[in-house]
Amino acid sequence: MVHSLAYAGKKHGKGGTFRWLYSKEIQWTRFSSPYSLLLTLFYLFFAVRLFKNKRTGSVLFLLPVIAGLVYDNGILAAGRFIGEGPILESLNYARFWIHAFLTPLLVLFAWKTLQQAGVQWAQKTWARITAFLLTTSLIGLELFTEVFGLVIQPEQSYGVLSYGKVESASGPPVMVLIVSVVLLGASILIWRKQGWLWFFVGSFVMIVGSAVQLPVKSGAVTNLFELVPLSSLVATARFQSTWK
Repeated sequence: MVHSLAYAGKKHGKGGTFRWLYSKEIQWTRFSSPYSLLLTLFYLFFAVRLFKNKRTGSVLFLLPVIAGLVYDNGILAAGRFIGEGPILESLNYARFWIHAFLTPLLVLFAWKTLQQAGVQWAQKTWARITAFLLTTSLIGLELFTEVFGLVIQPEQSYGVLSYGKVESASGPPVMVLIVSVVLLGASILIWRKQGWLWFFVGSFVMIVGSAVQLPVKSGAVTNLFELVPLSSLVATARFQSTWK
């Protein structure tokens, strides 16, 4: 980032682009950690509300995902206070394991929402078995392609100290894309069956966010982008608990 700022200054002079880039750097450095902390509090709030409202079975599959996001954003927020070293490295390494095991649970959430909406084929034994098999397969896929043999290194981006993969992914995250497609398909059926639009909106945002590389290199901003789909999933669980 220092080199890019210097280049911008030479190309455009001391004003203009250099000043704009520098101001953006200061802003993100100042606010990225608070963003992560704020997201952690949001997810904790969601978790508490869902825990109190366990009338829908889909909540059981959504709560672990929220717990994983609480941990993820909590570590991002606390990184610069913990400091670079083996402790922070281990805490960040756990983020990849948690992501691999918990994110695929959204497939079961999608199946359960269809069951709760009264979709006939979702009541069948084969649908339940398929949902669990797909979830297990996605966990295995993520473990073998992303986690096993993972090497991470410290990285500081806009005030957030964390550990990331040494080698960047060559394409969109396959597991997340598959989960997003499953959620999108389920959301369309829920929209038609129950007239609930927001599940679809959140799922669409999630699939766009998975397929398109965000122009901002900040873990906090990436997780902020996840807040919209998660909010829609929480709202869907709450809606189905009151729908008749």
